[in-house]
Amino acid sequence: MTGAQYSVAIGEVEIDDEFWSPWVTRNRDVTIEYQYEQLEESGTLENFRRAIDGKEGGFQGMWFQDSDAYKWIEAASYELTKGDDPDLRERVDEVIGLVADAQEPDGYVNTYFQLVEPEKKWTNLHMLHELYCAGHLIEAAVAHYEATDETTLLDVAVDFADHVDDVFGDEIDGVPGHEEIELALVKLYRVTDEDRYLDLAQYFVDLRGHDDRLEWELAHLSEIAGDEFSSDDWEGSIHDGSKTVFLEEGEYDGSYAQAHAPVRDQDAADGHSVRAMYLYAAMTDLVAERGDDELRAALDRLWENMTTKQMYVTGGIGPEHEHEGFTEDYDLPNDTAYAETCAAIGSVFWNQRLFELTREAKYADLIERTLYNGFLAGVGLDGKRFFYVNPLASSGNHHRKGWFTCACCPPNAARLFASLGQYLYSTSGGELSVNQYIGSTLETTVDGIDVTLDQSSAIPWDEGVSVVIEANGTVPVNFRVPEWCAEATVTIDGEPVDHGESDYVRLERAWDGELVELTFAQEPTVVAAHPDVEADAGRVAVERGPLVYTAEAVDNDRPLHQYRVPDDADVKETHDTALLNGVTVLSVDVAVPSLDGWDGELYRPATETDNEPSSLELIPYYAWDNREPGDMQVWHRSDND
Repeated sequence: MTGAQYSVAIGEVEIDDEFWSPWVTRNRDVTIEYQYEQLEESGTLENFRRAIDGKEGGFQGMWFQDSDAYKWIEAASYELTKGDDPDLRERVDEVIGLVADAQEPDGYVNTYFQLVEPEKKWTNLHMLHELYCAGHLIEAAVAHYEATDETTLLDVAVDFADHVDDVFGDEIDGVPGHEEIELALVKLYRVTDEDRYLDLAQYFVDLRGHDDRLEWELAHLSEIAGDEFSSDDWEGSIHDGSKTVFLEEGEYDGSYAQAHAPVRDQDAADGHSVRAMYLYAAMTDLVAERGDDELRAALDRLWENMTTKQMYVTGGIGPEHEHEGFTEDYDLPNDTAYAETCAAIGSVFWNQRLFELTREAKYADLIERTLYNGFLAGVGLDGKRFFYVNPLASSGNHHRKGWFTCACCPPNAARLFASLGQYLYSTSGGELSVNQYIGSTLETTVDGIDVTLDQSSAIPWDEGVSVVIEANGTVPVNFRVPEWCAEATVTIDGEPVDHGESDYVRLERAWDGELVELTFAQEPTVVAAHPDVEADAGRVAVERGPLVYTAEAVDNDRPLHQYRVPDDADVKETHDTALLNGVTVLSVDVAVPSLDGWDGELYRPATETDNEPSSLELIPYYAWDNREPGDMQVWHRSDND
């Protein structure tokens, strides 16, 4: 095999970090347990029980609800990789038993179709998510196998993948409306060495944009699945909803599912943002495994378009609610931003693959931005409340919820927290790269050389990182210089290292417990958006280190729209250990309208008005909506407006 999704395994990294450890521990002790309870309360596990009993009807929840259980298994399996937990193992075995017992003799398992429309399997590829659910089953199976060496779920996944391989390309030519199985099949190939799974992933990727199956389904609604299932939480039936997202002015438009053109010809991130991220991740996997210059060039174009024209400052993507996705260049509204948590997670998945493929710092930089902002905001400080949608402005009526009718985001967040160690380091290219500055211990092998690395990090609140490295041979170690760093210094055992202006500081030696100390200067920075971003015209945002900051009404006396932030604002930093589990608060010197002379007046000549000095209090964006409700905004009126 020529490529690897993650060159460092979860079990090789143990996180011990002042900032991230509470999140990771809470995910293990609170979130995963809470989500198991939600699988019971939502009927997800009961659907499997009913499928085992052969009962028709009685399906509960969204038609792709099986995937919630699979993502939970994946997250729980990652935790078992890091240490045995008999109670958690018992629950994982219980859920796996339900899935295995529900599987049909030919390998098929999907409780919606088994309970509701068993005669219409594989007829509604664009909306009913059979292949999407199959993909999450495969991902869960690979995670469980790698955690336990047991094949109880892997056998289920292999049988289902074999069934899919038998059906597609022979009986049916078609692609999933929601990508996911493509990247999962590459994972399955990597643990089984079965080329047929890699071939099947290639088939689905190559057929997208060439296939008219999705268009055919819209013209034959009476012949496909979906009529018997509807929900009050869905605007109309499955068919009506699919028409909304697949038709443009009455004509078929496959861009919602990235099926509007062959993937090698696509130039811009388009359609449903989560689907796009999963597709691009699979494309990157295929480039890693087989090499494909055209596919690689397409990935470069798509990444460039997304990051320079269609991405929020938080790393969030996909502004539009109607189709949960991308719209057009520079369309980045704040109060109506969708920026789905799952899309941020998908972006992390894709960018980690791109980094493993290229070892370019820009991908690790984007992972960092997304982790601290677009992703982390999606989870409440209690570990039991979640954002599906992540706006950059709010009037105080947008809040996290414990669960959703469409509950894709909470278990997706759980599996990212549980696997966080995979994103910190890389051994691709025969060199060790330190990509994320999160306190941790790494024990791995680089080109046959055993390496132990102990990292202590004060980021995001402070500037210092210390790393002790031991190895039984000479190993190049690369330290990323973050894009936000104003000035970096590096020493080895106290001796300065001249590192130039490179994105990575490369140190090669026979390591014997040397101490590498890095300082990454953090300065609060006032940033502006591209002039074509209408929503941010005349506005600025404030960043410090990897964090984007926001204002909440609870911290400020005036309505937020009254504050004007100068481009060269003086910003004071204070770390408050008692606030929001401990955060660095920024106090920005700003101007506000003077209220003198306004009594009894609604309008006055502008020449008779004046401003007065004030201060605007800011907290990290990820921490908003954890206190009393009120207005929130990331982008503030500029004093130069």
